[in-house]
Amino acid sequence: MKLWQGRLSGDVDQLAAQLNSSLAFDSRLAQVDIRGSMAWTGALQRAGVLTAEEAKTIQDGLQAVLTEFQQEGFVFSDADEDIHTAVERRLTELIGPLGGKLHTGRSRNDQVATDFRLWIKDAVLRVDELMKHLQQTLCDQAQSHLEIIMPGYTHLQQAQPVLLSHWWLSHFWPLQRDRKRLADLLEETDVLPLGCGALAGSAYPIDRHKLAEALGFSRPAANSMDAVSDRDFAVNFVYISAMIGTHLSRLAEQLILFSSREFGFFTLSDAYATGSSIMPQKKNPDMLEIIRSKTATFNGQLMGMLTLLKALPSVYDKDMQDDKPAVFACFDTLELILPVMSGVVLTLTVNQQIIASALDPALMATDLADQLVKKGIPFREAYAAVGQAVRKAGDSGIPLNELPLESWQKIHSTFDQELFKVIDPKYSVAKRAVFGGTAPDAVSDQLKLAQNELGEK
Repeated sequence: MKLWQGRLSGDVDQLAAQLNSSLAFDSRLAQVDIRGSMAWTGALQRAGVLTAEEAKTIQDGLQAVLTEFQQEGFVFSDADEDIHTAVERRLTELIGPLGGKLHTGRSRNDQVATDFRLWIKDAVLRVDELMKHLQQTLCDQAQSHLEIIMPGYTHLQQAQPVLLSHWWLSHFWPLQRDRKRLADLLEETDVLPLGCGALAGSAYPIDRHKLAEALGFSRPAANSMDAVSDRDFAVNFVYISAMIGTHLSRLAEQLILFSSREFGFFTLSDAYATGSSIMPQKKNPDMLEIIRSKTATFNGQLMGMLTLLKALPSVYDKDMQDDKPAVFACFDTLELILPVMSGVVLTLTVNQQIIASALDPALMATDLADQLVKKGIPFREAYAAVGQAVRKAGDSGIPLNELPLESWQKIHSTFDQELFKVIDPKYSVAKRAVFGGTAPDAVSDQLKLAQNELGEK
């Protein structure tokens, strides 16, 4: 008999029961569900609903159920339609009719909302840990490559020279913003719904502040109707997953490009590549491509969550049963792809000579314009003059630094021998010493700032 079957008679249609069941995915809430029930037992005792002896018997029984889950010995019954009824059913089998007192004063509405928040709080901490490890790997690479200058790109065209360390750290800061979002989500989720009942609050004198403290929540929810219907925290978890996925996808895309034969800046470890089934020479960046593809999955889950909730009336509706698969799927994906990305970054080889050979002298075109500006030439005039020189060198089939001085001076009389000192990547990066710039000292300061964010000294 179902726990709700007092009002209804007869058997539920088999397919309808299958549709109604959430056990296939919410069974992973077992341990947090038992945590919540243990705390609820204590609240019932404090409210005078249970004696101390009854409370101890229930909590001992719950501990036995928890042990079964931990040891993978729990056996589900055909009568179990979700993890909450499964736990209560097993508790009653172990301790008898006293188990029926556990659900006094609470509903599955506030129970599942509490379980979900407890689970997401744990999930946030786990994702943050994995994010921090990836960030540390990026910092380690930045520390190792403080002397390497690479072409910086805009529109996928060479733009200006930057330190490779600066490039590595450009992928650190988006992840730091993601971790800030996770921290905000942790605070948002840290609200206790338990004790709100189905929608109107519990009819028993439950001290919800003590209950919140017992379960590690900072505060109880202020409105019982909102508490059981709020899934903003779940949507935000999926949204943050989508943002993390976007940032990982951008890093993956650049690693794919930079490890291609056309660039050759990096060589991926064989541990994070695959071969072709037909072309023996191929080494494919499949792991990075899969990471890149997961962003589409995150985005789809986010749209699904927003659509799920958009037209629901207040309080709880069974539609909300489908909030958990999206969150669980996002977490499982992050728990897989974050360590893989860390491994890719950690084990790749940087091909310093190839990077150096890719530095086109035209990367210093802006520096040449700035040199004229120092001599009093308006920037737009200086810009046009350098642009003509770049075109002249291209038409002549020579690098910009091999264009003769007389050709420069025909374009603009202010050019002198000093321009050849300016066409130097080291000169260019050294000039960009502002906070956040790519000069060696600025990047070293940035690296210290990043390490401080990770709690390093």
